[in-house]
Amino acid sequence: MIRLQERVQVRRPTADCYRYMLDMASSEQWNPAVRNARKSTPGPVERRSRFEVDFRVAGRRSAFGYELVDTDPGRSLSLRGQGPAARAREHIEFRPGDDDTFTEILYTLDLDVSGLAERLQAIIKPWLTSMGHRAMEDLRRALEPSCVEEPGVWQWLRYRALLPAALEFSRLGYQSMPDRGLSDFMDDRIVVVTGATGGLGLAAAKELSRLGATLILVGRDRERLKQAQTAVRAFSGCGLDALHTVEADLSRLEEVRLAARRIQALTPEVHGLINNAGALFNERDLTTEGTERTLAVNLLAPYLLTEKLLPVLEQGAGRVVNVASGGLYLQALHLDDMEFENERFDGAKAYARAKRALVAQTEHWAEQHPGIRFNSMHPGWADTPGVASSLPAFHKRVGPWLRSPRQGADTMVWLASSPSVAEISGRFWFDRRPRPTAVLPGTRVTADQRRQLARWLAARCRPGHGGPV
Repeated sequence: MIRLQERVQVRRPTADCYRYMLDMASSEQWNPAVRNARKSTPGPVERRSRFEVDFRVAGRRSAFGYELVDTDPGRSLSLRGQGPAARAREHIEFRPGDDDTFTEILYTLDLDVSGLAERLQAIIKPWLTSMGHRAMEDLRRALEPSCVEEPGVWQWLRYRALLPAALEFSRLGYQSMPDRGLSDFMDDRIVVVTGATGGLGLAAAKELSRLGATLILVGRDRERLKQAQTAVRAFSGCGLDALHTVEADLSRLEEVRLAARRIQALTPEVHGLINNAGALFNERDLTTEGTERTLAVNLLAPYLLTEKLLPVLEQGAGRVVNVASGGLYLQALHLDDMEFENERFDGAKAYARAKRALVAQTEHWAEQHPGIRFNSMHPGWADTPGVASSLPAFHKRVGPWLRSPRQGADTMVWLASSPSVAEISGRFWFDRRPRPTAVLPGTRVTADQRRQLARWLAARCRPGHGGPV
């Protein structure tokens, strides 16, 4: 048997540390050997909850099944694991400091190995010890409040070159993040998530629910909303009163207005709004209201929903997170032809231009509404149904390197919850770092263009709208 013991002291209340580590799926965020971790039993984490954990050791994948066998709430927990030629028992103790602002975490692993691993114990133990030291340090970073890291000159140069920066959009970029742990628990906070029935939106909803947020999920399909509710509850174990749905087709502005009214009927204040709903269409088409679909879904809908929810966001000192795309780096703002009426339609180009405009409008909102925090982000290359259907060649070519939806949603969850960005507004983010919004000549949006865009959007989204202003 191999026994490893580690300890680490973190600046976090004991209750938070216990709550975070009780769900073993969180190990994906801090254990360098874990590539994927998920709870395989539905509902809240409790005794006999099971987890599936994929380790990557010396370039080889090893799958373990774990069961939570014992808990002493706030004090300790124990897990039993079974993998190929190995059995593990892990025990974690939590010892509060004098004023409960510090917690000492003691970790013990008893590992029984067989076969070749048993004969190589003398080699394996030092390697495991080294990994244990690193995991405890990463756990400390995951639990302690983090600081925003401004990009340096090297990062700026990489973005100017585009290709090196784009390589960070893959899952390898996510895995190289120095900090991808706990943001902050969100008990008693209400968050609206659009496009929440699949992909990034559903992944974000799951994580926010696990952090304790009450959610309002917005989607266009009633059955898929029910399925999303079931998935979120299975993931986080939240109660019925912590999850609500609003059905709306966000390509239609009248339904966006109706959705806003329904949300305001549910709550007098909103603490977070994640405008995630989006779509890329390969053919130009108009909505039933006569609007080009790409513009309607990716720009007009988040603009109008945000505008209508400004009163309840003000009440909740809310945060707005607008989900964009790295493709915006290739496009400028075209105020003279927002709906591709005078130019041959290109779906990817139309999508990127709409996201470019959304990022510019985010900066404008940040200037106009200091009581609300407005930020935008892009998720990198994530493996979502939308990418698979709208960009099949891209999906096939880079499939092995795509991020999981959970990895792609990480920064939007962080922006909605982390105390590190509680006072930051008007920035564009990727992997929890602020990034430039323009790197190619002619793509930067000026302050005057932002004002023109805001006037255009206000006119375009007015009932019985007129033309551009």
